[in-house]
Amino acid sequence: MCGIVGYIGKRDVAPLLLEGLQRLEYRGYDSAGIVVTSPKAAGLKMVKAKGRVRDLEAKVPARFKGTTGIAHTRWATHGAPSDVNAHPHLDAGGKVAVVHNGIIDNASDLRRKLEADGVEFLSETDTEVLVHLIARSLAEKLEDKVRETLRVIEGTYGIAVMHADFPDRIVVARNGSPVVLGIGEKEMFVASDIAALVTHTRQIVTLDDGEMATLKADDFRTYTTEGTRTTAEPTTVEWEAASYDMGGHDTYMHKEIHEQAEAVDRVLRGRIDDRFSTVHLGGLNLDAREARRIRRVKILGCGTSYHAGMIGAQMIEELARIPADAEPASEFRYRNAVVDPDTLYIAVSQSGETYDVLAAVQELKRKGARVLGIVNVVGSAIAREADGGIYVHAGPEVCVVSTKCFTNTTVAFALLALHLGRTRDLSVRDGKRIIEGLRRLPAQIAEIMEQEAEIEKLAKTYADARSMLFIGRVRGYPVAREASLKLKEVSYIHAEAYPASELKHGPLALIEPALPTVAIVPDDDLLEKNRAAMEEIKARSGKILAVAHQHQEKADQTLIVPKNEDELDPILMGIPLQLLAYHTALALGRDIDKPRNLAKSVTVE
Repeated sequence: MCGIVGYIGKRDVAPLLLEGLQRLEYRGYDSAGIVVTSPKAAGLKMVKAKGRVRDLEAKVPARFKGTTGIAHTRWATHGAPSDVNAHPHLDAGGKVAVVHNGIIDNASDLRRKLEADGVEFLSETDTEVLVHLIARSLAEKLEDKVRETLRVIEGTYGIAVMHADFPDRIVVARNGSPVVLGIGEKEMFVASDIAALVTHTRQIVTLDDGEMATLKADDFRTYTTEGTRTTAEPTTVEWEAASYDMGGHDTYMHKEIHEQAEAVDRVLRGRIDDRFSTVHLGGLNLDAREARRIRRVKILGCGTSYHAGMIGAQMIEELARIPADAEPASEFRYRNAVVDPDTLYIAVSQSGETYDVLAAVQELKRKGARVLGIVNVVGSAIAREADGGIYVHAGPEVCVVSTKCFTNTTVAFALLALHLGRTRDLSVRDGKRIIEGLRRLPAQIAEIMEQEAEIEKLAKTYADARSMLFIGRVRGYPVAREASLKLKEVSYIHAEAYPASELKHGPLALIEPALPTVAIVPDDDLLEKNRAAMEEIKARSGKILAVAHQHQEKADQTLIVPKNEDELDPILMGIPLQLLAYHTALALGRDIDKPRNLAKSVTVE
């Protein structure tokens, strides 16, 4: 969840590291720090600060030179945000520096043993045990000191290590938390996210779990934690540095909402097969015979990805007629689920590194299941672990709350549902109908964006609400779930989502003029049922905002969404509610791109 940046070469390292940290600010953090050295330096120099990267930058002295360094943005897990708890951490002798993402599960036991041996800890963090273990190792090489330490560690980590006695190298390691190497011209980079690297290089190597690397200015080598050399071929990142700029928008969230028409066009491009009214998804590694043997589909995700999976499950059932459901990956991991050989498992993650999803994938693979991944980041851990999958091609998403990745993921599920349907019993006519609907999506998204001024006015009327209720039936319910989450994440207004059919079973007790309800009302076979739910709310003096394909008389306001095919309507109906959440948060003066307490990539439990 935190950010790591490192560099070794000939350039002045501090400005490079600070720039890299700024590019990782979107991941969520509460403190930052930097440590530098050079072959001619007498030891390590470190600065740390609670707060933003700009607070750290203000503390860095003018004469803070070096050609090797590591830096970090911390999201507190062990110990409150403070200068002392910020990374990097140094040993008592000031020779070893470590930055760490992840959680050391046995940190308490290791800490007690070290304290019994006379080690004094300065921080409350689990990371500090790594520093002291490395410093106390009697191994001669830095690589061996780190490897020896990792043998006694239980938990997850992405680490970068410097040692004053080895100023010509940085040693890094990964287990459950991303570590990416950037290959330059007589200079090397390391980061937890390619966002920190693309300004300087697009040649990257992504470490696997259980893998380490040594970086020197003119070379790198990778190997396992047991010391066996591994072969790592650099790949070229498709995203450019300009992709991470705001592009004239005031926030990344606003930019990314407005990028959705183009992003959806990108996920469709080159995949539609008009001849057979289906799609090409070569990355699935799933032939027609295997597809026909699937008896059930289980989709696993967290947060927004879970909601996209709910929409995906419905589309798979409707178009392919395969029983499908979605479940939070964090729950699936711990309930000792029955793994069925006839079930296709689909792991969904924007970053491709979400720890709960990745751990579920690894458990499924251990039990022999077939797992597909639907992710945005090429070469991410889930993409590498899965048997096949679909890249959603949304482009970099910098805002902590997901918008365009959610939309592109639902479109990717539509493609998968169409593919599975056409290998089974979906007719050519229905295949063609869905393809025509998919092609209409970009223009319809652009049409929704034209309503932004109206949505902004509506948002100001809801900014004073203490709580909001979101309702929908069948296709509309996952949309209500996601819209509720968006409002909570970015505006901090409490919101709940319920199936509209559940109103009579408890939630009606909450209805009053002070509790606005957002109703998802698609023009489908449940239209009259949804209107009946709105009747129940109006009878109790509730205020209603409807998201619908036509004006709703029982609603106080209606946001009109262009009509597509029934199966594809959920893809569009959530988009105006992204704008509603955005403008509500704007009216309340929230930190829209970096909501409190949240991080973009959740790489810890």
